[in-house]
Amino acid sequence: MSQVLKEVITANQEYVSGFDKGDLPMPPGRHFAILTCMDARLDPAKYAGLAEGDAHVIRNAGGRASDDAIRSLVISYKLLGTREWFVIHHTDCGMETFTNEIMRDLLCSSLKTASVDANGWHDCCEGPGSSEGKYIDWLTITDQAQSVTEDVVRIKTHPLVPGNIPVYGYVYDVKSGKLIEVPEATAAGKAD
Repeated sequence: MSQVLKEVITANQEYVSGFDKGDLPMPPGRHFAILTCMDARLDPAKYAGLAEGDAHVIRNAGGRASDDAIRSLVISYKLLGTREWFVIHHTDCGMETFTNEIMRDLLCSSLKTASVDANGWHDCCEGPGSSEGKYIDWLTITDQAQSVTEDVVRIKTHPLVPGNIPVYGYVYDVKSGKLIEVPEATAAGKAD
């Protein structure tokens, strides 16, 4: 058993010993959802003041409005009653450090973990790799405010998203913990 597995199992046992949330309803109590990045430095419960049962938190690399993220948001609204959504990207995001081409090349070379330095990403070149990465849009980011706005627009214009849901756009500053509004995104996400 790995050390990480032991730590997780021990933490869960401690959590279970004082668990008193078994009666929370399935729909989020505060009726909103957050789409944000999977970056370990982001704790949506803390930066948005959430407790268990308050909101849906959908996470992926970059906090991007991928097909699967939109699927989750639609379920959140249609079946569980959320009425407001947030798209929250963040500063110093790993998705800004590579392009589709870089990721595709790395995967073609090897499936082992790559490394990065001042000269960019490098593969250990211990194959085998796979060309399957060529068929994925990795949704990389070149400008945080622009990507937030693009994602809000994609969500708002999606045919399965009703116009009465406001979608707010923010960038989380990893150095200060502050949520910084992206006014263009929030304007684009205004409810009808």
